Amino acid sequence: MANLSRRRFLVTAAATTAATLIAHGCSNQQQTGQVAQPTTIAETPEVTTAKLGFIALTDAAPLIIAKEKGLFAKYGMPDVEVVKQASWGVTRDNLVLGSAGGGIDGAHILTPMPYLMTAGTITGGKKVPMYILARLNTNGQGIVLANAYKDLNISTDSSPLKEAFAKTRAERRAQNQEEQIKVAVTFPGGTHDLWMRYWLAAGGIDPEKDVSVIVVPPPQMVANMKTGTMEAFCVGEPWPQQTVNQKVGVGAITTGEFWQDHPEKSLALRADWVDQHPKATKALLMAVMEAQQWCDQPENIPEMVKLIAQRQWLKVPEQDILDRSLGKFDFGNGRTFDNPNLAMKFWRDNASYPYQSHELWFLTEDIRWGYLPADTDTKALIQKVNREDLWREAAKAMGVPAAEIPTTTSRGVETFFDGVAFDPQNPQAYLSKLELKKV
Repeated sequence: MANLSRRRFLVTAAATTAATLIAHGCSNQQQTGQVAQPTTIAETPEVTTAKLGFIALTDAAPLIIAKEKGLFAKYGMPDVEVVKQASWGVTRDNLVLGSAGGGIDGAHILTPMPYLMTAGTITGGKKVPMYILARLNTNGQGIVLANAYKDLNISTDSSPLKEAFAKTRAERRAQNQEEQIKVAVTFPGGTHDLWMRYWLAAGGIDPEKDVSVIVVPPPQMVANMKTGTMEAFCVGEPWPQQTVNQKVGVGAITTGEFWQDHPEKSLALRADWVDQHPKATKALLMAVMEAQQWCDQPENIPEMVKLIAQRQWLKVPEQDILDRSLGKFDFGNGRTFDNPNLAMKFWRDNASYPYQSHELWFLTEDIRWGYLPADTDTKALIQKVNREDLWREAAKAMGVPAAEIPTTTSRGVETFFDGVAFDPQNPQAYLSKLELKKV
């Protein structure tokens, strides 16, 4: 970045003026539940446009709401495009191109993907430097089973599926059918892949040997379950709830049960775009962060659902989004509960902050399953990709109270549903005690 420290935006009198205006707007929004009207800010972005990709998922809401509510315009970027992507593979390919090449500048993305792109492991060896600027959400994903397994009442403990899958294979073999047990995820090495693999492995089911892990784009999960393509899948909302609503399958878990307040999607941009447009980056980040605040106000949830359900965004009935956005869970097998703490979070409980400790867990799991080399320098890779410094600068400019801005890069030791703990101070100890792994 010309005349800009990699780890700090310029702090100027103009920024101070902008912060005052922004804080005022944010304060009004928090009091009334309405986003302030676009204002002129003193720190003018270098450009007024950027192309941001999204997949039709509830956790894309911050980008959609920032567009629908005029927040990009409020922060001086009225021409931002939020462009639907068909799959995570397409998102990757368009990020490689960049908007100058007909692609996109940034995206709503699976958290591990910017790391795998920066390392070159999913881009044919070509390293495409990326920055993660914010976490878009925590919680809000689901693992779903075919109706054939409904009576097992599976939840966090997947172990009963080992015998059930063996029985299914035997039945298919007797009928001269394909024996493979297929479980679908959304991208190799992505969050859903890692949730599915961990959940199966914790129950003694080896995802490398006992099942075949296939890739299906999120919006196609329900249709593929209808046709019997797979026995299970892991994906973000609204597709798990839609599966249950259409009686196509049954829910096993919502991922908040797997790991409460677990990190999920991120806002990531090409590093070269950020380096060339520091003020525009800050503007984009503030717009998305304000949208996250708006989405997390309970009184705004019905309107959020109505907006994101529209044809140009998720293109689903509102009832497929609403209940789980409120923390109301029906798994279609008689198991129901209400728990707003397991619902998707966009801002509260530091949901937006890109903790480095969470990045480390994803990288450790990608090493576990062979998506990254065992000798990967995870610390160095995180330093290249994670831009929590920019998040903090944006939060301060927005007038976020100091008490709401994390002062540490780590959320500490995390404990999962099976009692296993991940200590970011010692990821190798965590990896060593996991019985099933590829490495």
